[in-house]
Amino acid sequence: MQVLRIDDAHTWDQALLALPNAHVLQSWDWGAFKARHGWSATRLLFQEQGQVIAAASVLRRRLPLLPASVLYVPKGPLVDWADRERARFVIAELEGLARDWRAISIKVDPDIYYPGRAPAFSTRPTCAHDTAGMLADRGWRFSPEQIQFRNTVLLDLAPNEDELLAGMKQKTRYNVRLAMRRGVQVRSGTEADLKLFYDLYAETAQRDGFPIRPAEYYYDAWGTFLQAEKACLLLAEVEGDAVAGLILFTFGPMAWYMYGASSDRHRNLMPNNLLQWEAIRCARSAGCKRYDLWGAPDELDESHPMWGVVRFKLGLGGQIAEGLGAWDFPVSTPGYWLYTEMIPRYLAWLRGRAMSLT
Repeated sequence: MQVLRIDDAHTWDQALLALPNAHVLQSWDWGAFKARHGWSATRLLFQEQGQVIAAASVLRRRLPLLPASVLYVPKGPLVDWADRERARFVIAELEGLARDWRAISIKVDPDIYYPGRAPAFSTRPTCAHDTAGMLADRGWRFSPEQIQFRNTVLLDLAPNEDELLAGMKQKTRYNVRLAMRRGVQVRSGTEADLKLFYDLYAETAQRDGFPIRPAEYYYDAWGTFLQAEKACLLLAEVEGDAVAGLILFTFGPMAWYMYGASSDRHRNLMPNNLLQWEAIRCARSAGCKRYDLWGAPDELDESHPMWGVVRFKLGLGGQIAEGLGAWDFPVSTPGYWLYTEMIPRYLAWLRGRAMSLT
């Protein structure tokens, strides 16, 4: 096998799209975006007899508190995980890269699921159990820092619109039609609407208690993919007042619901239900075959704080898929322990001390 470093956006994306199950977080644009926010991106293609058989966009970030770096392959590497020889070769190359760069660790979180715990329509590999065993045998460990969701909810977009509506839970289907009757309108947004969407996103974060980054970070992320025509912004409005919105990412045959926001205004009109229905229609018109509704809790329990969100996604006709999650390869055991254990504890102590003094 050969390993090639790619420095051309078109060559990279075309190679990804020729592989099964390409992911938007492995795309050129995602690496370029992250490179403007503290990371650098190295893109590797793996060839066998002149044919591309795997790919890995490797992000590298230098640590401010330590003279070292960490590596991350978001939703990758892309390889046929059922082919143990190829998978081991790619993993060994990534381990070697981490050693050569003297990184503390490298993280991977390929989009693969456990047998019997994914929808039948999903094309993602279902060899997570075997892959976890292979990684553990090589010294990898399940990561304490799961950057992306390990589990998700998937929706098959192959049926026609009538069949998709019929596949929804009765209450969800009723709410979609209720929003239509009550005058909720969904429109496509442009870059000029990003501030409006961010304001909704910030309101959502404050209400639901999750942290967000500065606005410029999101303007860059959202704007990059809107310009590349790999995303669409949808806004739900009531009499011209934007009350909910989402950003749908698309890459090849997949669509991802990665960012959503809503106001408390007019929630009784069910704007989010109609918004998701229009997102489904948008994904289908873009040629997507499957819709990743992006996120389900690790513990699939109705007592989990996220269960209401999961119930909403299941109401759309989605099905839960349980994934492998992120795994780390510690190059430096002391450095990895310091980075994953001691520094987070120290920062938590500082935050607690600051709060006690206010």
